[in-house]
Amino acid sequence: MSKVALVTGGTRGIGRAISERLSRDGYKVAANYAGNDDAAQKCAAEIGVDVFKFDVGDYDACAEGIAAITEKLGPVDVLVNNAGITRDAMLHKMTREMWDDVIRVDLTSAFNLCHAVIESMRERNFGRIINISSINGQKGQMGQVNYSAAKAGLIGFTKALAQETARKGITVNTVCPGYVDTDMVAAVPEKVLNGIIAGIPMGRLGKAEEIAGCVAFLASDDAAFMTGSTLTANGAQYIT
Repeated sequence: MSKVALVTGGTRGIGRAISERLSRDGYKVAANYAGNDDAAQKCAAEIGVDVFKFDVGDYDACAEGIAAITEKLGPVDVLVNNAGITRDAMLHKMTREMWDDVIRVDLTSAFNLCHAVIESMRERNFGRIINISSINGQKGQMGQVNYSAAKAGLIGFTKALAQETARKGITVNTVCPGYVDTDMVAAVPEKVLNGIIAGIPMGRLGKAEEIAGCVAFLASDDAAFMTGSTLTANGAQYIT
């Protein structure tokens, strides 16, 4: 029987690449999205996944979303916490709303979704939880204290939950992408983007498909003894 994978933020960018790769690998994929109905329907039509619209930062919405996915596809075996937003500003110009929005969507969402699936995974003695952090959660980034804090928090969340669930056959790992060629990065001013690429020893941006490959590995049986790990994919821009 095919395993069920939920990818949050799974209809665009890195999330779409993850959804497509897992679908190709034989998973029944539920791709979550927040608001872009056109992109979601295009994703569903083009790669053949089921799409589910709910706010990952809302605890009750997550519980309802997991219930809907379970009813249609079965219990979630693989959870990829990929959804994320940015609200960039220097701290002295950052509003409380900008802070709260990013922490809610980029970090609290991992609690919301993990809390909704963990009992089922424990009962079945199997689960794969993969949290998508960022290079900026490892090294920090000027103008992103909210985003860097949230993404660093995911790494700590991963390490703690991995210890709690290891004996239940549930692995919990983090992927930290560097700068990847997505719409979010494309929106950066050209001069700034050129400076970013100049700082990457490989001399290029990453590809969404390359991050999807990391996720596919962590979801597979080949990674059954990996838990609490941080997998870094950034072209040697930051080595830790």
